[in-house]
This record gives sequence, structure tokens and C-alpha cells, in this order.
Amino acid sequence: MSPNDSHQAILQTLASIPSGYVCTYGAVAKLSGNAGKARYVGHILKNLPQSSSIPWHRVINSQGRSSFPAHSERHTLQITRLEKEGVQIINGKIKLKTYLWQG
Repeated sequence: MSPNDSHQAILQTLASIPSGYVCTYGAVAKLSGNAGKARYVGHILKNLPQSSSIPWHRVINSQGRSSFPAHSERHTLQITRLEKEGVQIINGKIKLKTYLWQG
């Protein structure tokens, strides 16, 4: 898969995560045909334009937590958006058995 194809496949996978669910960086990589490239998923998310409609807030780490520093503006925004979608967060953690989207 070419770098551009990989990028597009990741964006399509990210756009497919439904409201009320989350996906880990590694799972996005795997579902997009880019297994082992979780950091690349993070790089793509970090460089999304402000106007992007990609649901970046639905991507969390493999421990079920936000990867943003606790109490930072982005962390608070991510948690707020997830809660508005019905995702329950207890002590900063999301129960992956309940909310993990697996494509």
C-alpha cells in the first residue's frame, strides 16, 4: 500500500467510527490495513485540519484512556464529546468491552 493509500485508508476508517463508540490507535491501524502503525494513526490525527469532520475524539489508547494530558484543553474536549455521545467514563477510563468499535 502506498503512503497516500495508507493515509486515505486510515482517514476512511476514522470516519467510520460510529457515535457512542471508541477505537484504539492500534485498532484503527489494523482495520485500515496498516497493522502495527498506531503511531502513524496518531500522526494523522495530530495533523488534521481544524475544519475536519473526522471524529478524532473517538480514538483512545489501548488502556481505554485519552492520550492527551489530563486536564488539558484537548483532554477535556475529548471527554466532553464522548460523554455527549453516551460513552461512560469512570475515573478517566472507558470500558473497552462495552464501547470498542471493531469495524
